[in-house]
This record gives sequence, C-alpha cells and structure tokens, in this order.
Amino acid sequence: MKKVYMDYAATTPVDKEVIDEMIPYFDKYYGNASSIHSFGRDAFDAGEKSREQISGLLSANADEIIFTSGGTESDNLAIKGAAYLNKKKRDSKGYHIITSEIEHPAVLETCKYLEKQGFNVKYLPVDKYGLIKTKDLEDAISKNTLLITIIFANNEIGTIEPMEEIGKIAKKHDVIFHTDAVQAVGKVPIDVKKLNIDLLSLSSHKIYGPKGVGALYIRKGVKLQTIAHGGGHEKGLRSSTHNTPGIVGLGKACELGMNRLKKDAAHMKNLRDVLIKEILKVEESYLNGHPEKRLVNNAHFRFTAIEGESLNLMLDDKGIAGATGSACSSKKLQASHVLLAIGLKPEEAHGSLRLSLGRMSTKEDVSYVTEVLPEVVNNLRKMSPLWNR
Repeated sequence: MKKVYMDYAATTPVDKEVIDEMIPYFDKYYGNASSIHSFGRDAFDAGEKSREQISGLLSANADEIIFTSGGTESDNLAIKGAAYLNKKKRDSKGYHIITSEIEHPAVLETCKYLEKQGFNVKYLPVDKYGLIKTKDLEDAISKNTLLITIIFANNEIGTIEPMEEIGKIAKKHDVIFHTDAVQAVGKVPIDVKKLNIDLLSLSSHKIYGPKGVGALYIRKGVKLQTIAHGGGHEKGLRSSTHNTPGIVGLGKACELGMNRLKKDAAHMKNLRDVLIKEILKVEESYLNGHPEKRLVNNAHFRFTAIEGESLNLMLDDKGIAGATGSACSSKKLQASHVLLAIGLKPEEAHGSLRLSLGRMSTKEDVSYVTEVLPEVVNNLRKMSPLWNR
C-alpha cells in the first residue's frame, strides 16, 4: 500500500543534512557549552554558529537569539516574561494583554493562566477567513497594554495575519509585539526589523530539524523576566545545559530553510493549489481559511455530513496521514476553537480535514490523495444520517 504523509504542519522529518551536522556533537564534540576547557569551547562555538544561522533566516542579530526547548517554551517565556517584568513599570491596576481568538494553545493557555493572576486579556475576534481587523487591535490598546501577541500564520487553517500592519500599530503605541511564527518560519520571508516584531517564537521540528529544541528572538532592548531559574544560561533567561546536538540541528535547519525558501515555497504552493482545486470538486466541500493569504503548504477543508476523525482513520487505512486540526490538541473531542471562531457550527467544524505539504511531498502524493479522498468521503456519507442526497 502506498503511504503518503500530509501532516507536515504537525511535524517534519529531519533533513539528512541536518542529521549529518548533528552526529559529531553526540560523541565527538560532547562537551558542556558552559565549560571553559576545549571540549566546552567546541560546544559553545557550535551554539554561536547556530545563532548566526537562525538570525540569518529572520534578518536579526545573532545576539538576539535565545535557545529553548521549542515553540511552547518560547511562547511562555515571551508572554510571561514580558507581562511579569513590565507589570512592575505600571502604577495602576488593569495590566493588559491583547491576543486573538485563534492562537495556538501555547499562547491561549498562557494568557488564561495570566488572567488568573489578575492580568486583563483581550481576545480579538476574526473574520470568516481567520483574519483579525487591525482597527479592532488599535481600538483595544490602552495605557495599560503591556503586550500584543498575534500568531503569524494559523497552525490549523493556514491564514497569514497582517504582520506589517500589526507591527506598525504596536510601534506607534510603544507596546511589545510578540508573534508565534512556528508555522511561518521557513515558508514565508520574515524580516523582524521590517515587521517591527519584538519577540518571535520558532520550533525546530517544523522546519526539518530535531524535536525538543527551538528559539526565541528578542529584539535588542526588550527586557523579559525569567520564568525558569538555575545556572543563568542564555543571559539568565533560560537556565539549562545546552542541548548542543539539537541546537546544531536547529541552526542547520534554519540555514537550509533560508537557502531553499524560494524553491521550497514554490514547490509546495504548486502542489497545494492542485490539491485544493481537485478536492473542491467533491460535492459540498469547502476550503477553510483565506484563499490567498495562507501558508503555501496548508490546505484545510470541511465536508458536509462527515465526521473528521472517521475521515482521518479511513484515510490512514489507505496510507494517507492527515489531521483534523492542531496536532497539539487533535485527540480532544471538542470542536476546534479556531473553526468556531471563524463562524463554523460545531458539526461543520467536526467535518474538517487538514492536509499539509512539505519539502519531500511529490506530485504522485497529491495524485494519490485526490484519487482516494472522494471515494472515502462518499463511503462515509453513505453511513451518515446527516447526508440525504
């Protein structure tokens, strides 16, 4: 049976060049990067090279990069760190954070946690495509607004938010601007200075690097309070012995991402467009997210009278790996908060399927999916009490 992986938004295979770069740091250059002997210096130098590679992908400076364990930790450090430190600078109650209704759980749950500690959080609504209105954002800013945190590109429906406009508004009002760019890095060009981004989260395993490592970009001059105390690593912001092999892998993945961005983006977009065109030929099928302002590798559909989990299981039986939504919450039974926020009814949200492409995807993969999926949908509808055609 042919096997087709179309869940690159959940995770990616590690690129062979990344693996080759990492291997020596498991058994040859195994020193602790904080040690002053030659073994330690070798590991330290490898980490500094990685900062250069990451900063190149973001048009940042190397000393603005902090290593973390991944996107979730980066989001937590950015949001909690900014909220806790900047709260001390305010002389009145009502410290304020602005986010959107369709953020990744790593952002939403962090904001909910801060609400329990007395922070006020404004959750901006989105339109039917998943876009915030920049007027809503500007209207929500008050003298006590500490932070704006808006996802760069949604992890479920792929919609890309108006980053440049958001950055201009944040700068105009002197508010720190954080973005979870985990899905966007390596798929769209990102210039943190041009976009006026102060804090940016990224994760290695979304860009063909190893799992368990990520980074947080912190614009020079932006201060955060640490949330994990220890040996004072990473300028005191993230205490932990460096995961040197992982850091090396992340750096190499970013270097490849920068060098291959145009080629990879064009490749994925071509495949995505064919996928969308063919699947929308299925009766009562719909595209979720913005038709144009979306990630080059994201195709998110909903099918009338279909239950998404059953659809995924039947596709898996045919060798096709997709997703009902975010891999971080796909085992939950409730409807996706993202799909509800764009106006879908719970039964519509439950009938959704995310197919996401990657560097290794092929025309043959797309052809196989577009051949198999209509038949699977048809078979499920025959069993559905909601389908009366």
